[in-house]
Amino acid sequence: MDYYLVAGEASGDLHGANLMKALKLRDPQANFRYFGGDKMQAQGGELVKHYADMAFMGFTEVVLNLRTILRNLKACKKDILAHRPAVLILIDFPGFNLKIAEFAKKNGIRVCYYISPKIWAWNQKRVLKIKRDVDKMFCILPFEVDFYRQWGMEVDYIGNPLLDEIAQFVPDPDFRKKNQLSEQPIIALLPGSRKQEIERLLPDMLSTIDQLKGYQYVVAAAPNFTQAYYMQFIGDRPVELVFAQTYQLLHQAHAALVASGTATLETALFKVPQVVLYRGGAISVAIARMVIKIRFISLVNLIMDRKVVTELIQQDCNPQQIAKELSAIVTGEGRAKMLADYDELSTKMGTAGASERAAKLIVEFIRDDKSLM
Repeated sequence: MDYYLVAGEASGDLHGANLMKALKLRDPQANFRYFGGDKMQAQGGELVKHYADMAFMGFTEVVLNLRTILRNLKACKKDILAHRPAVLILIDFPGFNLKIAEFAKKNGIRVCYYISPKIWAWNQKRVLKIKRDVDKMFCILPFEVDFYRQWGMEVDYIGNPLLDEIAQFVPDPDFRKKNQLSEQPIIALLPGSRKQEIERLLPDMLSTIDQLKGYQYVVAAAPNFTQAYYMQFIGDRPVELVFAQTYQLLHQAHAALVASGTATLETALFKVPQVVLYRGGAISVAIARMVIKIRFISLVNLIMDRKVVTELIQQDCNPQQIAKELSAIVTGEGRAKMLADYDELSTKMGTAGASERAAKLIVEFIRDDKSLM
């Protein structure tokens, strides 16, 4: 069967590649065409457009690149219509993909959505459009099932793809030696992979070194930046860099400072106590505060529906507060409580196998739909 996938970010490329791999096991005749990236391309098929030309972060950046976004939308619609796949699989990336879902539905193309948009965060009425345009929705956060049910839509919780990645992780016993790390307990610094995040968060993360002694600090460095780039922030501080080894670092870490995003959930699943940090542009944050209707920003707290990890946002994200909250989780009751909460989180998340479950449901959906036979 012919599958058309649309992923517009690095995470979508990863999840799309794993889904394609699982689909090939279920459907040996699978043919793929997609908007995605290198990981999806490694699974075969035809890459139509790379996500590097599509991913824009924040309200301001979207406005500045509106022409490019509209051009990409037009190209995607035209290509889908020209090839008319058995099913269109949309992967997160809601600003783009919800428009593609509406177009596909109007043109009689079945739509599966893998990784639900975070519509529970703001403008929840968008669920009505999803209910109209999406045939099958696959969720990776447990609370999303109840959210959709409140709007009269049944969806499938398939587990979280991060569990698949972590299940495949193999610890390197020589990690410390290879990276010239001592046996001191490690404070991991995860400032994100975007330039804006790093420049806003890393300096304040590094400021805790002088306030919390007895630990070695290690930055999880993104491979798209050079050592020289990070050294402009580190200077002569005793800080180490490890590139593209975040899971190995988390496996060894005693505690962590983490930029808000998927990494907060990964850190929790590795059972590393953490403080979550976020600082955005003034305009973007002002707009977000007007429209976003959720109590928390970290996935850990959202899934647990209560405060498990401390979130330091905007003005609260300062050197003094970061050091205070970090001190509270390196020893004592605060650390023990967070680790106990992480055990409960793991139970809520379920087991690995999200890609396989999604592939099974997609193939069954197509084969059971007589209109496509």
